[in-house]
Amino acid sequence: MPTATHTDELRLADAGTVADLRTFVSRARAADDGGIRLQGAGNVLAAYVCVMRAKLLGEGTPTILGLRTMALGAPATLDVTVSLASVADRLARMDDADVVLPVPPMTVNESWAAVTAPRGAWEQLGEVSADDLIKVARDGVQEIGQIIPVNPGALIVNNARAAVWGRPMDGVPGELPGGAAFAAYTLGFVAPGETGEVFRSNRWLRLSTARGHILVRPKAVL
Repeated sequence: MPTATHTDELRLADAGTVADLRTFVSRARAADDGGIRLQGAGNVLAAYVCVMRAKLLGEGTPTILGLRTMALGAPATLDVTVSLASVADRLARMDDADVVLPVPPMTVNESWAAVTAPRGAWEQLGEVSADDLIKVARDGVQEIGQIIPVNPGALIVNNARAAVWGRPMDGVPGELPGGAAFAAYTLGFVAPGETGEVFRSNRWLRLSTARGHILVRPKAVL
């Protein structure tokens, strides 16, 4: 698994960037309170989180990641996967003027962090309205709520989510699954009136907006 190199702290660009990371971490924890992969390269920090993934053997849920890039105030070389809770704890201790984030020393093993999405060779497939993405996310949450009975078992819950979020969205290029819309909505990457772009690189799909990126790895390549 990725481990930290060359630095044990990150100097973020400014207080606004600290607030941005704090919001991103908070939203990610609400979706899946697992790990966050922090990659520092020069003056850019790439933060990856997992919004959904298969949790049971044979389940069809795709792996869907959220990526937010942020500016650093000092160059860093870093690649580490740590718990979201540990990063949230350190962010909570920082005062309004503090921009130095200590990197948690304890790493975590996350299967989704072991394979990195392509950095290049992305082919643009088309555009999608943020309003449509928001509608798919909200309708999906409502549909799952109607499918799942009272006191369901884990198998029923995961199968329902896999069926709804693994289903390709109508009219969206690349057969982008509804889970990408849910991830973008949950992480705050979409806002009414905006537009997202859909890309493909090999079997990966990417939904990009001005606020962040959603990376989709189909179940077949896990």
